[in-house]
Amino acid sequence: MARILSITGDQKKETLNIEIDDPGFDFLAAKQMAKDKAAEKCDNPMILSWKNGITGEFYPNYECGAEAKPFWIRYAEGRGANLTIDFNNGQYVFMVLKM
Repeated sequence: MARILSITGDQKKETLNIEIDDPGFDFLAAKQMAKDKAAEKCDNPMILSWKNGITGEFYPNYECGAEAKPFWIRYAEGRGANLTIDFNNGQYVFMVLKM
């Protein structure tokens, strides 16, 4: 049976700024750490979008319109992202929906 989750008003937007001083810290390590940090905040986190500041890659990889914000940010915000996890001041950024 499917479970329907709802976002309540007390789930405010939150940003975690995390500094990692490790030359071996890469995207996969950042993604796993983002999942772990998000799981500490709620039972069912969902990464909605991300950006790799080193390579410039982002997801979803789509351009739409000439807005001031990049699409990957608008995409996540439009779907209720309420947790941003930022590693090393933009090196890796994950936008998460806490449910």
